[in-house]
Amino acid sequence: AQKKGVTPKEYVDSMLPNVLSVQKAYGISPDRFVRTSDAAHHQRVQIIWKQLEPYLFKARYVGYYCVGCEEFKTETDFKENNGVCPDHNRKYEMRDDENYFFKLSAFGDKLKELIESNEIRVVPESRKKEILNFISKGLEDLSVSRPKEKLGWGVEVPDDPAHTIYIWFEALMNYLTLLGYPEHEDFKKYWPADVHVLGKGVLRFHAAIWPATLLALGLPLPKELFVHGYITANGKKMSKSLGNSVDPLRVVELFGTDASRYFLLAKISSYTDGDFTWKRMLESYNNDLINGLGNVIQRTSMMIGKYLDGQIGNDVPGFRHDHTAYHEAIKDYRFDKALEWVFGIVDGVNKYLEQTKPWMLAKDESNKEHVKEILLTCVADLREIAELLAPFMPYTAEMVSGVFGKDTLNPPQGPVFARVELPGELTAQAAS
Repeated sequence: AQKKGVTPKEYVDSMLPNVLSVQKAYGISPDRFVRTSDAAHHQRVQIIWKQLEPYLFKARYVGYYCVGCEEFKTETDFKENNGVCPDHNRKYEMRDDENYFFKLSAFGDKLKELIESNEIRVVPESRKKEILNFISKGLEDLSVSRPKEKLGWGVEVPDDPAHTIYIWFEALMNYLTLLGYPEHEDFKKYWPADVHVLGKGVLRFHAAIWPATLLALGLPLPKELFVHGYITANGKKMSKSLGNSVDPLRVVELFGTDASRYFLLAKISSYTDGDFTWKRMLESYNNDLINGLGNVIQRTSMMIGKYLDGQIGNDVPGFRHDHTAYHEAIKDYRFDKALEWVFGIVDGVNKYLEQTKPWMLAKDESNKEHVKEILLTCVADLREIAELLAPFMPYTAEMVSGVFGKDTLNPPQGPVFARVELPGELTAQAAS
């Protein structure tokens, strides 16, 4: 912001359209969008701070600090990373500040009990073990303010304007402030959260600091935490210095919304880090969508038009598959496994058509009812596929329902998934 000669708020405001454009491109439509710079958030954070005062105290802190993380680091962090932050590639600073502290140490035993018993369910199991190991080493009281002269843009500490509230303490409170805590009906209706979705880098904040804050406030705790990994590019962490970042809008521009969602949900593990390459993206699109789902839709549609005069009728069988595995996968946030299961049905329809060969049977008029039975079985499976894909590929699900959902076929206009030609610079990457 200083380099551009603008305030921090003006600088961040300029980024907002990019965030909103990515949400729109991926079909993400939150009913609310909160920013921690919002005035209502500031007001409610100060209410929460006052309620937390029995667990707050002021003291001096001398230790290593990362400006990029906005976080004090332990002696262990310093030694393990040779004094350099691995996320921001900058040296830790030695700081001597007077700050407010939150008595995080008072909640270690309770947090351990809650997580071990799954009262706070942490998924996957590896992240549950990670946070339990962190808590078992002993929680230290947390510095939750910064001198305003060093961190001017933030929420002022009530009755002490020389300090601002530490961003990673205050930002967590947006889960409450967004709902109008403490008095609004929305808070009474929607809290506690069924699940927090978070990246692995902020596990400690969400599984230790945040629930400890809620315990101090006497509030119910979130029921589950789903902790996902990171997306790498060609096996490396995305970074500006390496110049290997992938523009999410570029992916949608080339492949469309649902194909981009499909890759991120089906080909990136729900539990661990996953890798994006243009080659993998193109292979996923061609194999699963064009040659898989798109092929099934177009073949079935074409044959219904040709052999049934476009009439589906009302004799379509009901859903033919047991969805237990699909729902179990979603319950465990294994979106990759859920989509793998759905595309097993897609593959099954393709194989069914190859085995029964209705185009060959149709050469004999006496096989008309058998051909109809085969094609209506495919329609049943496609309707089922549409319903199961709806949470993941909403526009595709709507399209499939539009084609096969009524008594009369509404054939697709043109290819379901168009062929994609990568531009020159990406073709080279995909070929490597």
